[in-house]
Amino acid sequence: MTTIPILGLLLYATFLSVPFAKIGQAFRDWRFLSTVLVVNFVLVPIVVFLLSRIVAHDQVLLVGVLFVLLTPCVDYVIVFTGIAGGAKERLLAAAPLLMLAQMLLLPFYLWLFVGAEFVGAVDLAPFVEAFLLLIVLPLVTAGLTQLVAARTRWGAAVQEVVLGAMVPLMMLPLAVVVASQIAGVGRQLGVLLLAIPVFVLFAAVMVPVGALAGRVALLDVPARRAIVFSGATRNSLVVLPLVLALPAAFDLAPLVVVTQTLVELLVMVIFVRLVPRLLPYRSVSTALS
Repeated sequence: MTTIPILGLLLYATFLSVPFAKIGQAFRDWRFLSTVLVVNFVLVPIVVFLLSRIVAHDQVLLVGVLFVLLTPCVDYVIVFTGIAGGAKERLLAAAPLLMLAQMLLLPFYLWLFVGAEFVGAVDLAPFVEAFLLLIVLPLVTAGLTQLVAARTRWGAAVQEVVLGAMVPLMMLPLAVVVASQIAGVGRQLGVLLLAIPVFVLFAAVMVPVGALAGRVALLDVPARRAIVFSGATRNSLVVLPLVLALPAAFDLAPLVVVTQTLVELLVMVIFVRLVPRLLPYRSVSTALS
């Protein structure tokens, strides 16, 4: 998949943007980590199951919807969370756990929602490859870059250039994926239109679900914003290689994933302004009063 190297660069730049000393602090925040895991792997599957009934009559649409909505984002969600004033350091620390958990739990949820016969036809090797190339390698490389940047002038220059290219790196994989599949989306638009309400409703429902989960966990406002973004943003770019590896009968499923990407981009533009308004910093004092 040609997007893998580009997406790896995006994640490298994303990991590079947060001091690794803060990652150590974030890993000790078990309240946040447990909340983000519960939201994504307990609450999200319930929401997805209910909303997926809209397309349950069409197995291909159903499979595409399940693949993309059951897998939490581990890449550009960190960027959008930071723009909205969320706790991107804590979400960054959670990224490897989110990726590992979705690798382990996706087959279970597919078995539960679709059936054992379908799960037997799924090749999970692309997911393992994605974890190594999109999480482990960029994370280790970013850590080494920060180490070199702290000790050498050329290392600091490299770090500055990469961080300065964050926005283009974020847009490039999105552009590549959309460009590669947009013609198919256009040809199958009539069928794919049924999936759009599912994606819109999912994003809308996950705002109050994430906000309430953060409140129940007594998290601070930046952490609550991060929970909302993590719950609402899906792993479309990373999951696409998996969907492309499905049997030929499911050739429409990748277009479902790309449709979700297009919907999500519009949603994120709204969310970076909406979420700070819904979860303002003054809510801390209100909660204490």
